[in-house]
Amino acid sequence: MNGVTVSEIGELLIGIVVLCGALISAVSAFGLIRLPDIYLRSHAATKSSTLGVLLILTGVFLYFMIYVDHISAKLILGIIFVFITAPVAGHLNGRAAYRTGVPLWSNSKNDDLRPALEKNYKDSQQSEGNRTDS
Repeated sequence: MNGVTVSEIGELLIGIVVLCGALISAVSAFGLIRLPDIYLRSHAATKSSTLGVLLILTGVFLYFMIYVDHISAKLILGIIFVFITAPVAGHLNGRAAYRTGVPLWSNSKNDDLRPALEKNYKDSQQSEGNRTDS
């Protein structure tokens, strides 16, 4: 097999995974600089950087598992924590920005949240009116 060992193949695959994670994280950083408003920047900060960090942590996990014979529970918990918290935090930051009146980018086509918030506001006003009548 031309002298290629399983160890060398593992090193190559782990290197590719970590390199892909680093490249995706770099693209995410570029998106944070270049995108026009907070909502698009939030997307770049949460989606692509989460994928980049997950790929890097997965590469580290595989390295420790294959070459050090150690399965790290801390790395598994780190992967789960980043996978769950980063997109949720980005979503909540976007909602907070929208509710405080941060304008959308001028070329944005859809504002799907406005009708839902207006309906919610009208419903809350009606329920407040019903409470004061009793």
